[in-house]
Amino acid sequence: MRVGVPAETKNNEGRIALTPAGAHALVERGHEVRVLAGAGVASGFSDDEYREAGAIIVDTAEEAWAQELVLKVKEPTPAEYGFLTDNILFTYLHLAADKPLTEALMAAGTTAVAYETVQLPDRSLPLLNPMSEIAGRLSAQEGATHLKATNGGRGILMGGVPGTERANVVVIGGGVAGEHAAATALGMGADVTIMDVSLPRLRQLDSLYGRRIKTLASNSYALAEQVAKADLVIGSVLIPGAAAPKLVTDAMIKTARPGAVFVDIAIDQGGCFEGSKATTHADPTFKLHDAVMYCVANMPGAVPATATAALTNTTLPYVLKVADKGWEAAADADAALALGLNVAGGQVVNEPVKVALGL
Repeated sequence: MRVGVPAETKNNEGRIALTPAGAHALVERGHEVRVLAGAGVASGFSDDEYREAGAIIVDTAEEAWAQELVLKVKEPTPAEYGFLTDNILFTYLHLAADKPLTEALMAAGTTAVAYETVQLPDRSLPLLNPMSEIAGRLSAQEGATHLKATNGGRGILMGGVPGTERANVVVIGGGVAGEHAAATALGMGADVTIMDVSLPRLRQLDSLYGRRIKTLASNSYALAEQVAKADLVIGSVLIPGAAAPKLVTDAMIKTARPGAVFVDIAIDQGGCFEGSKATTHADPTFKLHDAVMYCVANMPGAVPATATAALTNTTLPYVLKVADKGWEAAADADAALALGLNVAGGQVVNEPVKVALGL
């Protein structure tokens, strides 16, 4: 199969969908890999490394896109809609929050497979997990940065110093991203509370972290109480394929301490804070009432050397299946992969996306 790897076009997005090692694995199995010149540089991979791995370096985005299977990291931007065709696109899509892209994929007849909806029988999301781990850890780091008074925050140090208060960090959602956010904030010395609707999950977290992290059953009343006294609120709620629920209301944000920071990891799926709107690494925050809102839609793009390697580690086995067998046979043989299909034959086939977009 002919595999194309374009460059990413989102603001400060340095990741690439395939490492040279991944390209080598495909070439070894008889596939042809075409990588856009310079696409891997921000992740630390030169064109020569891809050539040595057996890939072909191409000079135009058109050529990278015009292959049977196109591998990306982030969803196509409007500037890339003209490249869409009736091939296979394998990437993070987040269509529940992006009707224009959904319509463009339908019109092009693209077989669009989303990393974030590939789901194992235990309901885990193997291709989303590594980026959730990274986003979770970054959320605490970025929260700490924007808590500085020089960045508009409350001017509080996460771990404080002897004789002072530590930052009060509230993490909404105890999944992969939420756990990594909480663990990182804990490592920085903050007082940390994780909220989740699943008592079994809270029991797991309590068993892992004991009394070092407070666990709290999530409901609107408890959320309002916690938001009002938090220094940093991290939203990490995910419903696979669906739009994120707006759990923190505008009324709650109004009660937040002046300079409190809200980091919305769920912004790719529309965000879990009312008032969230996607921002970029170049301009990451905005003020809402007296709060600082951080809603960068491609957080792992800030650490491309780590994120590209982590992504290829998890996506490559699925990419090889599609390249070796073709989409239909690969999906028939792997139920988890089949759940990644979002758009096919000009129609949305993922039910949560249908519901979110009113289709």
